[in-house]
Amino acid sequence: MDRSRGFTLLELVIVTAIVSILGALAAASYGRYAFRARRADAKHMLMTIAQGEERWYATYNRYTDDLGKFGYADPAISPHAYYEVTLAVEGKDAQTYVVSALPMNNQADDTCGSLTIDNVGNKKPDRTDAVANANGNCW
Repeated sequence: MDRSRGFTLLELVIVTAIVSILGALAAASYGRYAFRARRADAKHMLMTIAQGEERWYATYNRYTDDLGKFGYADPAISPHAYYEVTLAVEGKDAQTYVVSALPMNNQADDTCGSLTIDNVGNKKPDRTDAVANANGNCW
């Protein structure tokens, strides 16, 4: 008895199930990658402002709270509109600053929340769980 060549229904169901599982895993992995990649938008802007603040401090011996000095509006929107960046200068003689990037639009659900950098160079995410960010997942 000759068997005709082709696939059985069971073989097609098994292949479809395997492809579906792999697709679900790939979609979840891509979502995490997309959040991490969009975080670069905030990191670049925060580092640019921090460098500008240090240049300003070297010239005037104080920090400025004017984002316009660095070419940004107040509040500043990151180049791809994933973060809103604010600058706060504190201290008696404007001797400290904190720059914060608050996620918005597609980045609003990011688990890291807002990212900050201060005049000492401390880079912190909004997460209160230090163990979850111990390896620098956010920064």
